[in-house]
Amino acid sequence: MKFGVIVFPGSNCDHDAYHVLSKHVGQPVDFIWHKQTDLSEYDALVVPGGFSYGDYLRAGALARFSPVMNAVKNFAAQGKFVFGICNGFQILCEAGLLPGALIRNRDLHFVCRHIHLSVENENTPFTSEVESGKVLSIPIAHAEGNYVCDDETFQNLEENGQIVFRYCDENGAITDAANPNGARSNIAGICNENRNVLGMMPHPERACEGLLGSNDGRDIFRSLTKTIASING
Repeated sequence: MKFGVIVFPGSNCDHDAYHVLSKHVGQPVDFIWHKQTDLSEYDALVVPGGFSYGDYLRAGALARFSPVMNAVKNFAAQGKFVFGICNGFQILCEAGLLPGALIRNRDLHFVCRHIHLSVENENTPFTSEVESGKVLSIPIAHAEGNYVCDDETFQNLEENGQIVFRYCDENGAITDAANPNGARSNIAGICNENRNVLGMMPHPERACEGLLGSNDGRDIFRSLTKTIASING
């Protein structure tokens, strides 16, 4: 089993993801420069948070044209796993690997704090070790985390069980007050129809050690690792 963490100019959570995968999950992991196109040795990829290309045009809009992204699309088409976090989620939407888009937070301010997440679907490779309805404490740090989509896309997401995480209060209630950015239906994370691509705005890699205030993010990475292990035998 081997993970890869993609690095774009402006990525700043790549080392966080590397640390979690190597130290807490205990699996081999490489940094992958955005110009690399051979991903054949990897079982899963992490597209980390940060400000790829400085977000100068639109978050994730330039990164989608990096050479690695065509390889990522082929990688996902083979059924391998792709996990986009924060800016990584934005990149996956811009690249068409996930539906919808991320726009400016409704209050137009950057938000950085711990929030609560409800696990909406445990039947994904990324949540198999977490019960549906469980409330997680995980930090956010974004200015463009407001998830939007058209009505047809939203209906499909609901019907297909592609909404994986929603913002909630500490008791698990999905309320507008618990929504930090105005995302439609409090959506914090979604997967594709095949369940092998996940994007989420909160940072689970920053919630894997109690010293940082929470280790609730650890089970997301462990879920993916267990899934890959079961496939590889």
